[in-house]
Formats: sequence, C-alpha cells, structure tokens
Amino acid sequence: MAALNLHHLRLFRAVAVEPSLTAAARRLNLSQSALSTQIRQLEQSLGHDLFERRGRALHLTEAGRIALDHAEAIFRTADDLTQTLRGTGRGRLVLRVGALATLSRNLQMQFLRPLIGRSDVEVVLRSGSQGELMRGLEAHALDVMLTNLAPPRDAASPWLVHRLSEQPVSLIGTPARIARPGRSLADLLASEPVVLPTPETALREGFDALVSRLGVVPVVAAEADDMAMLRLLAREDAGLAVIPPIVVQDELAAGVLAEAAQLDPITETFLAVTRERRFPNPLIGSLLGHPSAGGAQPTDVDADPGTGEW
Repeated sequence: MAALNLHHLRLFRAVAVEPSLTAAARRLNLSQSALSTQIRQLEQSLGHDLFERRGRALHLTEAGRIALDHAEAIFRTADDLTQTLRGTGRGRLVLRVGALATLSRNLQMQFLRPLIGRSDVEVVLRSGSQGELMRGLEAHALDVMLTNLAPPRDAASPWLVHRLSEQPVSLIGTPARIARPGRSLADLLASEPVVLPTPETALREGFDALVSRLGVVPVVAAEADDMAMLRLLAREDAGLAVIPPIVVQDELAAGVLAEAAQLDPITETFLAVTRERRFPNPLIGSLLGHPSAGGAQPTDVDADPGTGEW
C-alpha cells in the first residue's frame, strides 16, 4: 500500500469541517477541481469513498467519519510535537465545548471550573441549538455538548449521555415581593404573578402538573425559553420566577433575589453528551470523573428531561 499523503489528509479534514466544497476551496486558496482531484486521490489510496453527495451537499460516509477521527488525532499529535520542540515543554490540550444557547452560564462554569486557569489547556466554547451542537459532535468539531435534552439513543447510536447533576427548582423573586413570611405555596401561586418557562419545556410541564394538583390558577406575567431572560424578569420584579436556584446563585447570595419556596418534586437534569471515539479527548475523563469518558458505555438517563432548556 502506498504511504498516506498527509497533505491530502489535511485537505480532506478541511472539506469535512466546512459547510461546502466551495467554502473549503476558498479557505484553502485552491480551485474546486484541484481540491476534488486530491480528495479522489486520497480515496483511491485508502480504498474507500470518504464523501457521498446528497443534492449539493457533501456528507461523510462511514469510512469518512473514521478517517476524520484519525486525521484529528494525527494533526493534534503533530501540533503537540511542534509545540514541544519549539520549547514550550509540553503541548497544550484543547477542549471544544458546545452548550445550548439557553443553558445557564453558572452551570457551564461549574462544569468547566477544574480547567479554568490551567496553562496547558485551552477551552473553546460554542453555543447553539441542540441540532447544531449534535452535528458538531458528529463531525468531531466538538468534544462534548452540555444540555438538558437527552438525545435520541438506540443500540446503533454513538452518543454517550453523562448525568452531571439534578437541580432543584424554586419560586424566586425579589425580597420585597416575598417579604410576608408564612405563606403557603398555594397562597403564593394564587396571589403573586409568575414568570414561567414556555409550554414546550419540561419545567413548564412539571409546573402545570403541580398547580393542577394544588387546584390553583396562577396569573402568568411572562414566559421565556431562556433562563437568562427568566433571571432578568425576576430581577425586574415582574413576578415569581420558576427557575433552578443555581441559575441565580449570585443574586441569591447578594440578597437581590430570594427563594420563596422549593417546587418539589420538580427538578432539572444537567447532562454532558459525548460520542464514542477511538481517541477520546483526555480532558473529558478528568471533567467527568473517570478516564474512559470518551469510550465507555452510555450512562442511562432515568427519565427523559423533555424539551426544557436552561
């Protein structure tokens, strides 16, 4: 077998991570025909098609995904070698993290805190929708996704779902709004306006079931699918917000907001999603507490966290 052409492999990786062949050719300063020719030469040397065309778009084949996984490992090792021989002493590790755009920043920082300040680590953060982040994981552009939405999984799925924490949910408001002590949960919900997650979220489903059991019809002051917006509405005294206390931990500590009541048994589940990889990022294991986080069997999630977003 002919020796692997690393130049062709680098071109292949560029095409695999760009949205189109045109974009890859533009970034590489090559013509599309020259780029296509060199990709075909790589396919011939490997004996497999690396892409399949669907309409105008190129998609990785199974062999292409394997090739991309190896290409990432090869060039990461090459980068480490270059940095070491240039006198840096050791290569820096890069962790690429995707998080739902609506996910609590406090929860993200809680997850990443062990890496913050390490001179040998660079953390790259990306936000987006669940679909965008899943595509990033699939293309190896992300190492881990932070979410509260468990991805669909079956025996053939590559996803590994790691339960990080389960957060309680409370009614949170300004001290002035909840100043009168001793009120029951039913009294609070009947007498104070509430700020709620939108109806399609798991949090809202749990809240609606709770008020139904209590026989209360609350006055809804506002709805939002973004925890940052719920936090701001609570700070502006729009009403009592249904929110995990960790989202507003700074405001609670400063006395800007206060907890009126905990909404048992409503909780939110915080998840990290990775995919099975032959060469997992070693930083993932340190964050998840075990060395095989990139290649272990998926952790079962006891209950589907629904479609709620932090």
